[in-house]
Parts: sequence; C-alpha cells; structure tokens
Amino acid sequence: MDHSQIRHQSLATKVFGIVRNAIILGELAPGSLHSVQEIAEKLKISRTPVREALLKLEEQGMVSFERNRGARILETTVHDLEEIFSLRVLLEVPSAYKAAKRATPADIKRLRHALEEVESAYRTNSPNVRAHLEPDARFHRSIALISGSRRLAGILDNLFDQQMIANGTSGGFTRGMAEISEDHKRIYDAIAAQDPSAAAVAMRDHLIISSRAIVAKETGDSEADSAFELLYPDFLSMNMG
Repeated sequence: MDHSQIRHQSLATKVFGIVRNAIILGELAPGSLHSVQEIAEKLKISRTPVREALLKLEEQGMVSFERNRGARILETTVHDLEEIFSLRVLLEVPSAYKAAKRATPADIKRLRHALEEVESAYRTNSPNVRAHLEPDARFHRSIALISGSRRLAGILDNLFDQQMIANGTSGGFTRGMAEISEDHKRIYDAIAAQDPSAAAVAMRDHLIISSRAIVAKETGDSEADSAFELLYPDFLSMNMG
C-alpha cells in the first residue's frame, strides 16, 4: 500500500467520523436529503472520501442512498429501538457472563472507572441525552472488551450511535436516573465478584427494563412498556425456565 492510499483511507475515516457525529448531534436532521457534492463542498474535499463514508454509514443503517438524489438521513423508529435492544440482549448477556469469568484485577479497575463515569453522568440530570449515553456506551464497551471481543465492542458502538440519534435513553419518563445507575452497579458488582450467572442476569434485566422504558418514552405512553416484547428469543430466560 503506497502513501497516497494511506492518506486516502485516513481522509475517508475522518470524513466518516465528521458525518457520523453530525447525524448523532442532529446537525444532519433525520429525514433530510444530502448530495455527496454538497457535503464535499462543505468539507472542502473531493467527493470520493465522502461517498465512501456515506456508504459505510449506509451499511450501519444510518443513511440510505436514493438514486440520482443523494443520501437520506434515516429516522430511528420505535421498531428500530426494539431491534437495537433485542440485538443487545443477544450479544451483551453472554458477553457479561464471559467478562465475569475472564476479568483481571486491572480489568475490574478500568470497569470501576467506567462505572464512576456513568454514575456521575446520571447524577447531573442533564437534558443532553448524549451526556448520559456516551459514558453508558463506554461502560458496555468495556465489558465487551473484557469478554475478549473487539468486534462486539465495534458493533455496540454502532448500536449506541443509532440510540443517540433517537435520543434513546430510558431516564426521565418511566425510570429515574438513580435507578439506571444502580443497574450498572449491579452488573459491575457481579463481574467484580467473578459471578458469571449473576452478571448475565443483571445485564439481561437492565437491557430489557431499559428497552421497555425507552419504547414507552418514544410513544409517549407510560403503559406501552407492558406490551413490548423482544424480537428474538431471550435464551437466558428460556434456560431459567
């Protein structure tokens, strides 16, 4: 690979980060349509790295190309949130189980720091959803890394991005901030105690309760959570009878 290819890849990666953040922050509004040329002109760069960045964002479900028109910023629906949390249950419950088995003292120390960031964020009661979700995402990503899977950490990054687009936090509607923080502490305590079963249950309970609360928040119906079901089987519940 020559230096020009390296520079090109580096630029495409940088553009991807810029456009991704603009979508998450709402600077590129859900439902809006943007041409490759328009974004390239704003960033004062060629169209090729912009197109590559948008194609990657299309793969991640954040934009959709429309023939001869450009890229549409996708809106996150209630169904999308149901799917996001269903996938998180499938992936993060076994991840927590494995993390509890693998965690070293250094891992637990880093996870404790991540937990403290979560607790601090949820104490602020900030109206900025991203201020809550970013430390929340780092906590869950840390568990994925402790479990030994960088790929899972990358998948979670994408799922949290889509949650941020929808302002998808369960706080402030059917759940209090302290309650969400306590969920994370239960997960941490189980991993620190190297109790895989307790870690898996704590993670499953946290994700299911949060998903139902977010659906209720998005629909504006505090009773909607009772009707929500995961899109895929919850194997932990099935195994527990």
